[in-house]
Amino acid sequence: MPELPAAAPHEKTGTIPVSGGNIWYRICGADRPGIPLLVLHGGPGAPHDYLTPLAALADTRPVVFYDQLGCGNSDKVAGTSLLTVEHFARELGEVRAALGLERVFILGQSWGSMLAVDYLLTQKPAGVQGLVLSGPCLSASRWGADQRAYVDQLPEPSRRAILDNEAAGTYTAPEYQDALMEYYRLHVCRLDPWPDLLMRTFNRLAADVYGYMWGPSEFTITGTLGTYDRVARLKEITVPVLFTCGDYDEATPKATAWYRDNLPGSEMIVFEGASHEHHLEKRGEYIAAVRAFLDRAGRRG
Repeated sequence: MPELPAAAPHEKTGTIPVSGGNIWYRICGADRPGIPLLVLHGGPGAPHDYLTPLAALADTRPVVFYDQLGCGNSDKVAGTSLLTVEHFARELGEVRAALGLERVFILGQSWGSMLAVDYLLTQKPAGVQGLVLSGPCLSASRWGADQRAYVDQLPEPSRRAILDNEAAGTYTAPEYQDALMEYYRLHVCRLDPWPDLLMRTFNRLAADVYGYMWGPSEFTITGTLGTYDRVARLKEITVPVLFTCGDYDEATPKATAWYRDNLPGSEMIVFEGASHEHHLEKRGEYIAAVRAFLDRAGRRG
């Protein structure tokens, strides 16, 4: 395990033994009285670093980050037997139980939205007061179709580089990687340059986890999540839910509205001029929107 950062005032860090290894966690605002917010990072295999601006919400409530097994400060995994949605949903429950989060809000970003939804649908947990699903992917086939439409809008040299190298399976080719970054700058994060905390996540990405569960890129879905679809079951979720996305998000406004329409009573916010990392691109607006939702849902609960 790598050297772990020290806890700042009002913070707590540590490790939790779960099935398959040890999970690293960080609680900001550990002494705050509000209902805790548990944050689920994306990827799969993308450590929590890029989500740390959510610590701004720790002025009124504990905000809990953790690195899922296989990435970041948590233990790595041998083989692929634990790289399943079922394992990560159980792991979420183990983390929650170990930290005593009897009442909790859950925020899932990207893959984290899939994990949050499956946790509610399969574990039937008590005490969840509401969900924030940011840049959600709740249908892999819809996600794939939307990314293909984005690829078709790229300049012809980039589009051709993607198609040719996909056909050849040469995903490490420089021209493929250049086209990939062009796509990322349009639909993953439109800030220039990218914030250090986002670069830290990308530099620490567990490529083995991401590749096995998703694929070689956001728009080339060859992994085990390729058949994931929970849209028909969203109506089973009865807690308050807020969906968020950006204008240029990989989770397109149309797809996100489709999810919202299949989850009665849920809310949705689109951040103008932003993409998948809209919590970074529109940081102040995003924090204010999440704060307002948590306050409303907390009063309702």
